[in-house]
Amino acid sequence: MERVVLLDESGTSIGVADKAEVHHADTPLHLAFSSYLFDGDGRLLLTRRALHKKTWPGVWTNSCCGHPAPGEDAATAVTRRLSEELGVSGVALDLVLPRFRYRAVMENGVVENEICPVFRGRLDRDPVVNEDEVDSFEWVPWGDFAHAVLAGVRPISPWCLLQVEELVKLGDNPWTWPTAPLSDLPPAARP
Repeated sequence: MERVVLLDESGTSIGVADKAEVHHADTPLHLAFSSYLFDGDGRLLLTRRALHKKTWPGVWTNSCCGHPAPGEDAATAVTRRLSEELGVSGVALDLVLPRFRYRAVMENGVVENEICPVFRGRLDRDPVVNEDEVDSFEWVPWGDFAHAVLAGVRPISPWCLLQVEELVKLGDNPWTWPTAPLSDLPPAARP
């Protein structure tokens, strides 16, 4: 049974809950992460969420998202989920948005409510997707993708939209974005 870490407003753990039961109309604040994988040409790996997912099924989003397990730091969780979802290992990760937070509501009333640090990594090959998690993938030039998302012509998950709004402020080239130390993470996400 997968469990998520519940948080207070400062990002400190206040308990755990079953992932299968935490997402509903009154979802409590919990810990998550997002990752953006780029190749050497600056293309972003986008993934489409599996059609049976409880939250935002079949929606295109960033490379990989997930929840750290209780006692697991965010960077370790990203590495674990990259392997589980995309068959990828050995990706060096950089923290780019240490305290990103969002709340989004699906049409059916299910809420996401997360503190969700954002990581960047490099991948120079196609993933081998786990079809239980990922329906499909594509590589897109970052500039084209960001422009389309911000213009409202590229449908994307609500968290990815909000993250793109923040990431473009870091610069046009994902490889020159400033990075943050892991000490900037919320307390529950730190090593």
